[in-house]
Amino acid sequence: MSRPSKNDDDKISPAPGPGSAAPRPATSNQHDGDFSIDFNDKSRPDNCKFAFSTDHLHQLNETCNPLAIRAFGGIAGLAYGLRTDIKAGLSVDEDVLNGTVTAENALATPKTHKDPLITDRSQPLPIGGLEKLAELLHGSSTGKLSGYTDRRATYGESALPKLKERSLLQLAWLAFNDKLIFLLTASNVVSLALGIYAAVAPGNEGDSGAKLEWIEGVTIAVAILVIVFGQAINDKVRNKKFVKLNEKKQDRLVAVVRSGKTSVISVFDILVGDLMRLEAGDVVPADGVLVEGFAVQCDESPLTGESDLVEKAPAQEVDARRSGDYLIQSGTMVEHGVGLYLVTAVGVNSTYGRIRMSLRNDVEETPLQQKLGRLAKQIIILGFTVGTIFFAVLTIRWLVRLKDFEGTPRDKGEAFLDIFMLSVTVVVIGVPEGLSLAVAVALANATTKMLRDNNLVRLIRSCETMGNATTICSDKTGTLTQNKMSVVAGIIGAHRSFEEEPASLHAALKVSVDVKTLLKNSMALNSTAFEKSEPGSADFAGSSTEAALLRFANHHLAMGPLAEERENSPPVQLFPFNANRKCMATVVRNGDGFRMLVKGAPELILPRCTEVLSKPEAGLETEPLEGEARDELSSVARGFSGKMLRSITVAYRDFEAWPPAGTCMEKSDGPHVEFEQVFTNLTLAGLLAMRDPLRPEVIDSVRKCQEAGVFVRMVTGDAFETARAIAAECGIYTAGGIALDGPTFRKLTSSQLDLVLPRLQVLARSSPDDKARLVRHLKKLGETVAVTGDGTNDAHAMRAADVGFAMGISGTEVAREASSIILMDDNFASIVKALAWGRAVNDAAKKFIQFQFTINITAACLTIVSTLVGDVDSSVFAVIHLLWLNLIMDIFAAAALATDSPPDDILKRRPDPRGRHIVSPTMWKMILGQAVYQLVVIFTLHYAGHGYFASNPDGYQYQAFILNTYIMLQVFNQWNCRRADNTLNVFTGFHRNPFFLVVQLGTLAGQTLIIFKGGDAFQTAPLSGAQWGWSILLGAITLPLGAAIRCVPDAALVTMTSPVLRPVAAAIGAVRRILPGKKKKSAADVESTDDEGQFFEDLQHDEERKIRRFGWRWWRRRATTKQNRAAVAPAMASAGLVLGGEGMALQPVGSGGGEGQGVVNGGVKEEAEIDLEQRIEAARAAAPGEGPYGLEVHPGTDKSDPVISREVLGGGQIAPPSQNQEVRRWLGVAVM
Repeated sequence: MSRPSKNDDDKISPAPGPGSAAPRPATSNQHDGDFSIDFNDKSRPDNCKFAFSTDHLHQLNETCNPLAIRAFGGIAGLAYGLRTDIKAGLSVDEDVLNGTVTAENALATPKTHKDPLITDRSQPLPIGGLEKLAELLHGSSTGKLSGYTDRRATYGESALPKLKERSLLQLAWLAFNDKLIFLLTASNVVSLALGIYAAVAPGNEGDSGAKLEWIEGVTIAVAILVIVFGQAINDKVRNKKFVKLNEKKQDRLVAVVRSGKTSVISVFDILVGDLMRLEAGDVVPADGVLVEGFAVQCDESPLTGESDLVEKAPAQEVDARRSGDYLIQSGTMVEHGVGLYLVTAVGVNSTYGRIRMSLRNDVEETPLQQKLGRLAKQIIILGFTVGTIFFAVLTIRWLVRLKDFEGTPRDKGEAFLDIFMLSVTVVVIGVPEGLSLAVAVALANATTKMLRDNNLVRLIRSCETMGNATTICSDKTGTLTQNKMSVVAGIIGAHRSFEEEPASLHAALKVSVDVKTLLKNSMALNSTAFEKSEPGSADFAGSSTEAALLRFANHHLAMGPLAEERENSPPVQLFPFNANRKCMATVVRNGDGFRMLVKGAPELILPRCTEVLSKPEAGLETEPLEGEARDELSSVARGFSGKMLRSITVAYRDFEAWPPAGTCMEKSDGPHVEFEQVFTNLTLAGLLAMRDPLRPEVIDSVRKCQEAGVFVRMVTGDAFETARAIAAECGIYTAGGIALDGPTFRKLTSSQLDLVLPRLQVLARSSPDDKARLVRHLKKLGETVAVTGDGTNDAHAMRAADVGFAMGISGTEVAREASSIILMDDNFASIVKALAWGRAVNDAAKKFIQFQFTINITAACLTIVSTLVGDVDSSVFAVIHLLWLNLIMDIFAAAALATDSPPDDILKRRPDPRGRHIVSPTMWKMILGQAVYQLVVIFTLHYAGHGYFASNPDGYQYQAFILNTYIMLQVFNQWNCRRADNTLNVFTGFHRNPFFLVVQLGTLAGQTLIIFKGGDAFQTAPLSGAQWGWSILLGAITLPLGAAIRCVPDAALVTMTSPVLRPVAAAIGAVRRILPGKKKKSAADVESTDDEGQFFEDLQHDEERKIRRFGWRWWRRRATTKQNRAAVAPAMASAGLVLGGEGMALQPVGSGGGEGQGVVNGGVKEEAEIDLEQRIEAARAAAPGEGPYGLEVHPGTDKSDPVISREVLGGGQIAPPSQNQEVRRWLGVAVM
């Protein structure tokens, strides 16, 4: 049904009430001239058992009319028509429904037309505000969706239809469409036709050999089919792995209310009629109508492009006010608030589902595949050039000899075809078609294995990018720690402190009933955590901090079942926690008045407190909180932090009325109380400290990262003292390092960040904006950055980073959507495994290149040289031999070398710098060394070995011996290629890769079969035992030869080849300058960032680094004091330049980027610059904990260590600061 026109002059009639005239037939329902719907149209199937069809609900979801819900009988009528319950959701027992609910029934008052088929739910929970929301939050996971047959048949399922997989024949056709394979097939068809004609032509009865001329053509055709179907099977297996990974990536758990209890189900099991729970950080999975909610704000920019948050209000409130927005659209993100909504569209019928269906396309190439694609393109050009020249030379020679050629015209045609096929085959063998295949196989293997290591890869490109990460910015809670908090210390009121010992806790909790109730309510009511299992079980889900407080209340404050506690004291208003506020508050009724319960960080709550409980044992008596008492409590909080404990302050404030007079502001969706206006004059109730133990494996994981050349930083919202202590314990905070807090970090200018970041190891009390700024600046310094995040606001930092890790357990859905990889166990050790697998993917490409280039060079040289020296028939290898080689080096080698697990020493080397060519000098050394040896062996056998090794001078035996020797060279060299570095032991971990062993055995078995049974088809004959022995011996020599080559210093190879390569490089550079400029990068090739200028900043990165080096060296010479530094600006101004903002880029005077002008970075103006050198010196001179707050240099730092140096990137250094050898030496990390 088409959407109604805006010009339709329709009218709305209210639903009839009790005792009114009988309702008119539901032919249409109209309201206020803006919305019209016909419930008797043809969109509703005849067998539909629901009042509304998918088209009807689609119109509701698409309309902008706030009163459109009236056309469905209000929220109650909508739920009635969908045969659900707005109090308890769907029944868990629903399957096939009896009877039918019509639109007429739904539009009538639901109380007078109760559907008897909707059974009463157990423990119904009435909807009446957020006070009823908490009770719905105790549930258990359900299995795979069952039942709901009619509902699924009518409204569909949440999962999108699977893309139709390409069949094996389709994949084979795609592989066959390769131009070279097609060209080779066409020429082989002609050759095969001539061979068949020769076999059946009359007059050839006496020539028995003619009857076999067709065999070579058939054999080549079969070989082509084997190659094509081999690649197709490889693609099929790879695609299946990616499909499974994609399904896993899209699956997640959501909370729905069914039969009055919250059930945690798969997002694929959501149904129309479900009552779904919403909270900040969720990505909405289905369209619907908001039933209950507090302060719900959604980011609808993914759908509309508008960045402003959209406030949502329950449908009943919108109906009453006749304004507002109650529609919840899939694909949008909940930024603030909590609520419940009724699902009205899922899957392909939802807003986001339709968009996803229209945007389905193939996976983009990864950066490594793009780099290999460029390399392959260069080799293809070279291969075609060589093949064309080869074909031209042979053709010219054939034409010259044509006048002396003895034979029929058919023989002449066959001779030319042989030239053409051999030339095409040389190109086929020389073109590295297997490069992209090898990377695809490596990625498919790595992503599958990474899932077993609790890394769910969302963006394939991140897998290989992670391998070259140079710095990791890690959260603390849950990543480095176990996220199992427990209250171990605290202070109640001003004086009643307690420790972890039971006696101390028992004595401290001898307080009055009023104080105990206050503390219990502060933990139970001012919380969004919920019971996971049976009520009263003390098993809570949600924030680990809130879960710890609830367990404490359950064990020591006589807290009953959480649902009952919240039902007895329903919240009046909620101020949800967010990363910027760092606290939350809930308003509840307290006798004739109201009480606002507050909990949050001590440094935020204590300054807002004016009173404190003076005698908790007597009651709620208070005394002023000022002077020494305030300082003492602040000291207690810092003491807790120094012991690696997280501190939480509990406070409250009583009001006579709510909203308080003078604090209420009217907005479009109703009255609002501004939190800042009531967040004053609080009374301190207590200060609690919680311990979150380190994960046992985190110390070893941090050490592995440091050995791998990866700089680990802790970025956390915890207190400075807590973060510093935990970072020191797990090995992140070391001698020579710097620890900062967020407020100090925000005051640093871009130039000061250049000095601090090489040593920054801890950033505490940081905001999401701080994390995003840190990531962006690290990238500008040349770092490849990985960052972890769990909150909604962490999405900015994760999008800015090269690799973003989201927490799979504690992370919000927004954070997961912004991430590249999801940590299924929230464990830092899993990041280390991702680092190892990323390097394994890059190594797989290098190993494959090393193996394939050796075959490319030797096979092409052997074929071309032997053919030019002799004749087409005198080539070392026949066409069928070359195709067998192509099968070995493409499909077999990809399966063997691209599926290796990361070796144990993969994290004992530095990451590869950006821009480094994928073929390193170490690889060229092995490629050229093995190629020279193989060429010497085969040419010697071909031209001088006949008398020594040929046992049968006739037939194919000696040619088979040469082929067998060459294959053995490749079999043994494949072991050499298991390492692309200078490691001598190439056998490490081979038993962990069954594919490698299978390929080795398969190649040997295939070669043996070809030798013994190949005959005329493969132009082979059985070999003698001596010939087999010589083949294996000559092949095995490649292993000790490889070890000897690895002992040759790489620098020696560079020195020897430089005189040759420099002129070639200069010539290539000259050609590139003459040719048109490169095509501008596509958006897919650029990492997304939050500001529009980031893309252009990345493009100018190298130039900015040069400018910074220039500026730092000049600054060091000319500005040794603060007064001299001030003279730099006039000096540069005389040259028409100033030092700009971010990155210290040079700008013309007056451009607005100079020092002291309003350059904003991360929300902080650069004129707020602090004297960094003075603060660093003060921190170094002070005793631990006594220096300037918010900045500390590790107490173990060597006195000769400069800490900050303006030449970290000077002196032509290309590597980022984390790879600077001087920095690593001062930080005590092994110099590699």
